[in-house]
Amino acid sequence: MKNQNLNPWQTLSSEKIYENPWICLEEHQVINPGGGRGIYGEVHFKNIALGIIPLDHENNTWLVGQYRFPLKKYSWEIPEGGGSLDINPLISAQRELLEETGIKANSWQEIQRIHLSNSVSDELGIIYLARELNFGESRPEESEALTVRKLPFETAYQMVLNGEITDSLSVAALFKLKILILTDKLGG
Repeated sequence: MKNQNLNPWQTLSSEKIYENPWICLEEHQVINPGGGRGIYGEVHFKNIALGIIPLDHENNTWLVGQYRFPLKKYSWEIPEGGGSLDINPLISAQRELLEETGIKANSWQEIQRIHLSNSVSDELGIIYLARELNFGESRPEESEALTVRKLPFETAYQMVLNGEITDSLSVAALFKLKILILTDKLGG
């Protein structure tokens, strides 16, 4: 077995192609693991992706619906957003849940870390389960036109199985929570 920590790629040069407050795109001239020359595009994310599954005592959850510009279509998702790399991700997750749904939670549990598209980016996602919920008014950002929907967790899970939820962070979160429920490993 080969050393799994050994990098088989050789970088000949790197150039920053594009940058904005959220991402940086770099193009690398490389020699690939097979010895051939080529290019590799890499998207560096300047925030952590955060996903939250709010779950009440009756196993209801909340989804957020919005039109996603890159997809050119509407998307149902768990509450999610970005958190600065220099702020505790839990604090950012709490902010996102409140902004998008008006929900505050007294109990938080990290249930998954995930790399969202590791063939082209370094984006890290962290998924939290939020329980012991309190309700207020949502405060979405100017760029967000959101619909908030309360539904049984099982319905949200079925939406993944039916292909109605395709957002990767949401799919991973809902599958992970289903497994935790089935194996009785939720804790707290």
